Amino acid sequence: MNVLLTSISGKVPLIKRVKKALTRINSNGLLFGGDSNQDIIGKYFVDQFWKMPKLKELDIKLFVDFCQSNKITRIIPTRNDDLVFLGQYQSYLLECDIHLLLSNYLPLQNVLDKLVFYEHGIKMGYPLIHTSNNIDQINTEKYVIKDRYGSGSQNIAINVAKDKAISHARKIKKPIFQPFIDGEEYSIDVYVDRSGKSKGSIVRKRDLVINGESQVTTTVQKKELECLAQKMAEDFQLYGHVMFQVIIDQKGHFHIIECNPRFGGASTLSVDAGLDSFYWFFLECEGENLLNYPFNRNEKELKLIRHSEDLII
Repeated sequence: MNVLLTSISGKVPLIKRVKKALTRINSNGLLFGGDSNQDIIGKYFVDQFWKMPKLKELDIKLFVDFCQSNKITRIIPTRNDDLVFLGQYQSYLLECDIHLLLSNYLPLQNVLDKLVFYEHGIKMGYPLIHTSNNIDQINTEKYVIKDRYGSGSQNIAINVAKDKAISHARKIKKPIFQPFIDGEEYSIDVYVDRSGKSKGSIVRKRDLVINGESQVTTTVQKKELECLAQKMAEDFQLYGHVMFQVIIDQKGHFHIIECNPRFGGASTLSVDAGLDSFYWFFLECEGENLLNYPFNRNEKELKLIRHSEDLII
């Protein structure tokens, strides 16, 4: 059993967690890392590097040929565009005995589109932050503007007045608007198994956020947030590792900002805290029942500090 990680870029902590999980399942398994850019850091941390074609140039049959010729039977996409591309061919890939850590295509679309995510979530009764593609429908003094389909800090503007929000929106192909809410930011990592049930969740407080990503984050126990994220992941019929972002305002009200149906930049902390997503994915691919593998949350709260580190080879 060999594994392919797509769009590895500089995601070294993620690569290390996948490699560790793979070794537990199959000590002889190889970890392939794919990226369309040859000049990336991540290639030094995988067993084999594949310079992938860009998605618009990638033929799915050639993709399958590469996987089969290298005995790759497990794929973990790490970027939203990869999720969308591979999600279209999930049934075909499964027929070729290639398993994806990926939700089904329709549920995937319902969360990657932030406006659709808001509309669906509100109908289900969840406390999603007001989201619109019309700024006049948002009643607030300060705004957040982001790409309707973007991820992370891509094209985002935070805590800006209406005139600047309108100006910034002209730079974005599909802008959406949300009210800026002052409060504490949390991420909740969830693993949903193949039966559609949440295996477990970890809440992380985003202590220091730079360019939309947590640089310092701490695990905390907030049962209400854990249950909220688990139920929401189930109701949206997601699968695998899912991450929600929430702001708790000064009155204690929850505002669900967005959902990323994949591993996040600081989700490695949740793995170390007991949310064994990659290992559980590999077990499920082997036909194992996850009921036999309990979720053991680390009793000690952990803190993650993201930093640069030298590698001498």
